[in-house]
Amino acid sequence: MPAPTGVVVLTDRREARKPLAEVVAGAAAGGVRWVVLREKDLPRPERLALAAELRAILAEVGGTLVVAGPDPLDGDAVHLPAAGPYPPPVVGLVGRSCHDEAELARLTTEHYVTLSPVWPTRTKPGYGPPLHPSGLRRLIRRSPVPVLALGGIETPEQVSACVEAGAAGVAVLGVIMRADDPTTAATALGSAFTEAATTVWPTPHVSVDARPRPRENQ
Repeated sequence: MPAPTGVVVLTDRREARKPLAEVVAGAAAGGVRWVVLREKDLPRPERLALAAELRAILAEVGGTLVVAGPDPLDGDAVHLPAAGPYPPPVVGLVGRSCHDEAELARLTTEHYVTLSPVWPTRTKPGYGPPLHPSGLRRLIRRSPVPVLALGGIETPEQVSACVEAGAAGVAVLGVIMRADDPTTAATALGSAFTEAATTVWPTPHVSVDARPRPRENQ
C-alpha cells in the first residue's frame, strides 16, 4: 500500500458543518483520496459503522481510509500518536504523528509520518510552537519516511510552501470540515498541491521507500 500523498483529510464531526459522510463525499469529489478517521470518543461499534460508511464512499473513487489509533476497524491502515504503541501493529499501512527529531528517531516500521504544527491551528489553539516551512524542511531532511505536513494549513499558498519544503502531502482538518462546499475547498488545495509538486518533483512521488527532497536552491 503506498504512503499517503496529496491532500489528506482528517475528520472531526464536531467541526463539520454537514454530516461527516457528506463532507467526506464532497472532499472525494474534489480529488481527495486519503481520509484519516479520528472520532476516537465514539464507542467502537459506532466507530466501526462509520469506518465502513466512509470506506464505501472512498472505494468509489479508489481512495483509502486510515484509522487513527492501533485498531484498524476491519481495515488495513492506521495512524498512531507519537506516544505509542511501539512497535507498531503489523498492518498494511502505518503512519505516526511526530513533532521533533526525537520522535522521528523512534520510528521503526512506520510507512509515513505527519509533522506538526506547521502553523498555528484553530483546531488546537496554543499547540506548538509552530514549525513554519523552515522548521518543516529541517525535520523532513531527518525523516526516513515520507512526511505529511499538518497544522494550520488552510490556503493554496500554504500547501505550496509545504510541498516546496519537501512534504509528500498535506493533512488538513478545519478547512474541509468547516467549508460550506467541501468539494470546492478540496479542489483548490489539490490544485495547489499538483502545481507545486509538478515543479518540485519532475516525477510524481508515490513510493513508500522514497520521499521528495527539498530543492537546495529554495
